[in-house]
Amino acid sequence: MADTVLYEVTDGLATITLNRPDAMNALDTATKAALRDVVREAAADTAVRAVLLTATGRAFCVGQDLKEHVASLAADDAHGTRTTMDTVREHYNPIVTALTRMPKPVVAGVNGVAAGAGAGFAFAADHRVVADTASFNTSFAGVALTADSGVSWTLPRLVGHSRAMDLLLFPRSITAQQAYELGIANKVVPAAELAAEAAAVARALADGPTAAYAALKESVAYGADHSLAEALAKEEELQARAGASEDHRIAVDAFLKKEKPRFVGR
Repeated sequence: MADTVLYEVTDGLATITLNRPDAMNALDTATKAALRDVVREAAADTAVRAVLLTATGRAFCVGQDLKEHVASLAADDAHGTRTTMDTVREHYNPIVTALTRMPKPVVAGVNGVAAGAGAGFAFAADHRVVADTASFNTSFAGVALTADSGVSWTLPRLVGHSRAMDLLLFPRSITAQQAYELGIANKVVPAAELAAEAAAVARALADGPTAAYAALKESVAYGADHSLAEALAKEEELQARAGASEDHRIAVDAFLKKEKPRFVGR
């Protein structure tokens, strides 16, 4: 794995850290491939019960590495090929699919600017803890591109259709406070407290009822584009599964004993 993406698992919490601070964590091919592979690894690892996605330096991720992108476009022109945008299929789609579908919660600790695909990765998380100095920018239209990294799916679900179109048609930086007011940020904290707060949120989720969290993710995603009757049927299916879980028995027993439950994640 490239050292531009760091990966650590501690007591059920996987921490994925973008680590190209000098490039504001711009996404070159090596970084995209490493991120894709490590997100998939975290999703498949049953010992991982929550994921924290964060970054080093003053940026969360400014999106595609434009220097590499320009070189790739030039190579396409020189050879009569059109492979540059294959990165959407090869990298961005798998990353966002793994983040949104993994059966465990994902927290984004947004330490700085999140733009383009960087914003897309943050939007794909289940919970966003944002430094008060951070900002978001969709960026795509500014370089004559359309949305990728799942933004066409995630952003309208966060802020509604009208606001999503406004942010996409007129890309600009929005502050952490504006992101909170729009419903993008779940919590805004002083920059100096971001790392500790994001880790604390992710740790609380890693110690929680993992199977129930997985069912919640599945249920909400399903309900977004199905009828009420279908959503109710899905809730019935998932609730039966949750009710048969070991964690549910633990929770009920702890409630009766007036103790705090110690979940095992199954």
